[in-house]
Formats: sequence, C-alpha cells, structure tokens
Amino acid sequence: MEDIIYNQLGYSILSWTVFLPVLGALLLLFMRNAGAIRWTTLLFTIANFFVAFPLLKHFDKTTHKMQFVEKSPWIPSWGINYFIGIDGISILFIFLTTILSILCVLVSWKSIENKVKEFHMAILTLEAGMLGVFVALDFFLFYLFWEAMLIPMFLLIGVWGGQNRLYAAIKFFLYTLVGSVLMLVGIVVLYFTGGRTLDILALSGMQFPFQLQFWLFLAFFAAFAVKVPMFPVHTWLPDAHTEAPTAGSVILAGVLIKMGAYGFLRFSMPMLPDATRFFTGPVLVLSVVGIIYGALVCFAQKDFKRLIAYSSVSHMGYVTLGLFALNTQGVEGGILQMLNHGIITGAMFLMIGIIYERTHTRVIADYGGFAKLVPWYAGFFMILTFASVGLPGTNGFIGEFLIIFGAFKAEKIFGVLAATGIILGAGYMLWLYQRIFFQEANPDYDTSGHHPVWDLGLREVITLIPLFVFVFWIGFYPNTFLDYMHASVEHLIQQMNMSSLAGNENIIANYITEIF
Repeated sequence: MEDIIYNQLGYSILSWTVFLPVLGALLLLFMRNAGAIRWTTLLFTIANFFVAFPLLKHFDKTTHKMQFVEKSPWIPSWGINYFIGIDGISILFIFLTTILSILCVLVSWKSIENKVKEFHMAILTLEAGMLGVFVALDFFLFYLFWEAMLIPMFLLIGVWGGQNRLYAAIKFFLYTLVGSVLMLVGIVVLYFTGGRTLDILALSGMQFPFQLQFWLFLAFFAAFAVKVPMFPVHTWLPDAHTEAPTAGSVILAGVLIKMGAYGFLRFSMPMLPDATRFFTGPVLVLSVVGIIYGALVCFAQKDFKRLIAYSSVSHMGYVTLGLFALNTQGVEGGILQMLNHGIITGAMFLMIGIIYERTHTRVIADYGGFAKLVPWYAGFFMILTFASVGLPGTNGFIGEFLIIFGAFKAEKIFGVLAATGIILGAGYMLWLYQRIFFQEANPDYDTSGHHPVWDLGLREVITLIPLFVFVFWIGFYPNTFLDYMHASVEHLIQQMNMSSLAGNENIIANYITEIF
C-alpha cells in the first residue's frame, strides 16, 4: 500500500494554499495606489491562512502517512510529477509561514514607502516559495521552490535593506547558492541510482550503499547546514539580518532558516540513515560549538539587531542538537524549537523594527530609560526575553527541555554543554534588557521633545498579540502541537533504527576502509 492518503477534502487545498499568494502578486501588477496595494496584500495573506486552516481540523494525527496528497504527471519522460502532501512534521510550518506573512505585511505598513508594489509582490511570492518547500514530495518540484525562495529574499535585502544591503544580499545569495548547487548534484545522483525517479517517498524507502550515502550526505549537508545556519557557515546570517528590512528579518528568522533543519528531517535522515549515524558525532559537536559560540558573540555586540541575529545561531544549534540526538525526545524537541524560534525571534525582530521607527538607531548604547518612556513596549519585550532564555511557562522552556533531555540520552557531555548555553543566553538577554530599559536615560529621547518616543500603537499590538498567544499556549500546553508530530517522528526514528550502523562498530570500520 502506498504510504500516502489522497486528499481528504475533495478539493486541492494544498495547491490553493501554495499558489493563492502568487495570484495575489499577479493582481498587484495592475495596481498603482499604495494603500490599495497594502490592503490587497493583507487580505491575500489573511485569506491564505483561512484557506489552509481546514488542514488542522481534518489532519489525522494517528498516522505517519502523507496526507492531503495531490499527484499528477508533469514531465513523464523524466519521471517528474506534480506531487505534494504534508505530514506531522510539515503541517506546523505551513501555519507558521501563513501567520508570519500576515504580520510582515502589518509591520511594513508605514515603514516601506519606496517601491511599495514590488515589496509586497516579493512578500507574496516568498510566502508561496516557502509553502512549496514544505509540501513538495517530488525532488524536482522541491528544488524549484527551494531556489525560488532566494530571489524575493535577495530583493528584500538588496532593495529595501540598510546601508550595506548589497553586500549582505550578495553574501546571502552566494552562500545559499553554492550549497544548493551541491544539493542539486546529490539529487541528480539519486535520480540515476534510484531508478530514474524523483519521488521523495520512494527514495526514502530505498537502501543505498554506505559509500554512496557518505557523499550524498555531504552534498545535502552543504545546502542544509548553510541554510540553518550551522557554525562555521553562519557568517551570512548576521549581515543579512542586520541589513534586511523588518519584514525580511522576520521571515528569515521565522521560516527561511528552518528550511535547513527541515531538509535534515525530510531527506538526510530517512534516505541516508547509515551516513546520518556516521556523521552524528561531528554534527553534535558543531551544534554545541554553535550554541556556545553564538551566545558568547552576543555579549560583544553593540547593534541591537545583530545581537538577536547571533542569538539565532545559538538557538538553531539547539535544533540540530535535538535532531541528531536521534531519539524521540530530541527530534520532537528540535521540531518544536524550530517553531518556537520562529515565534520568539520573529517577535523580537518585530519589536526591533517598531522601536527603530521611533529612534532610527539600533546601537544599544543609544538607548536607556525606556521602561518609563514606553512601558507597554518594555512589558512585551520582557515576556520575549523570558521566552528566549527558556523560563518555565513559555514556549522556549519546553523545546529546550526536550532537546537537552534527548542530548543526555544520546551522550551526556552534549547535554551538559548545551545546558551551559542556556546560562549564557540568560546572561546576554538580561544584560540587553537592562541596558535598553533600565540604564541611565538618554536625554535625546523623550515623549514630547526633539526626538519623541511613543509607546505601542493599536496596529503594532495587533501585530504582536498572535505571537504572544503562542508563547504561552506552547509553554503551558505543548501537547496541542506535539500531538501532530508524534506519529511522524516515531516513524522517522524507526527508519533510523533500521540503519545497519546502529550499534555495529565493525560495519563502521569496514565502511571507512571501503571509502578511503
């Protein structure tokens, strides 16, 4: 029996979800009024959220099978199909993407004044590309969406970014493109060795010799590690975040860098289980280095936005640590932390964009005394600070707890080192909060003088509220979200446990001899 469940709803819900933003972008081509463009984009992003909403209601949480599947021939001579579907791993990221897209439109309402049409077209096409990555079950289709994401993100940074936007945009493009080219080589090799098929589910069920898996893992790792980004291929991320407009930073932190971790889950682990086990040690080491390095570098940052960017390097280290712990707690914690990071860091960048509109500076030393000037802003940011450091009752706690638990099960030393990252994270986040809100007030800012600073407005509160709801919802009742992924994660762990390397060091030694 095929490991899929065809569309339960009787209509192409996933196709509508992916391509509705594209229809919105095409409609914007014929519009000129900036206000109408903003409202149209907002309506399309909201409509897309509601179009996708039935997925949650009708999703079967008891099976690992792909659901809402749509499959039809596309290029039969090459074995390429239009093949899409979701499972318990991808469904959560569909909704993270649709929610953050709405918030990106809202936060850009006043800050984007140049090339308004082009900006909103880029947001809509980027949303479509990201959704396509999460639903694609054909490698050709996946690669098209994977590469299509680069173009609007490159434009968001390069056109609407800061002073060094071209440098950051080109660096982002080159890093991700090089990794993507190596992944393309791996896809071509899989196509010929897997019987000329690009069916991701079929390839996941095949057993490839370890020597082939070894090189394929490295090819895929080049693309996914850059996208996460893992240490030491992380240097594009702080530059991209620093120069990107607020909406670009939110999408980059909230969804785009999750693509790398998603790639490990969807391709490296099920297709290359032997190589995944072989490389587990090095990946765990790089993850822990990334956690500690990213946290330490945060202490040295003078730019508000750059500090949060480096914190992403540290937090994403927890994600890869959990995934490569290769146990249920670690993998589920890693997936949940991907969602959590998108919520917390996405909200952080929204908050930075909001205060930048008032002060036109991101230098931390320029702030001070903001607890009195903007008390509502200070309160919202305090909640995010607590979530970022993993305070119990917030979503950051449950994700990090599961990851560290899984790391201890895999290898105690990695669990201990990961726990030190939490201590460092509390240090730099609380110090950041103290400097911005409680250090001596900067006389350049007040509520009525030459540089007035005002508190959160209604539009900004509406933009932030959905993310804060999830901070506490996941923090107090994570099973709402864990239930969706249980069956898929258990199936993935079973696939990994079928690896011929599991607990057999002699086979590992023989494989190494064969390779070299």
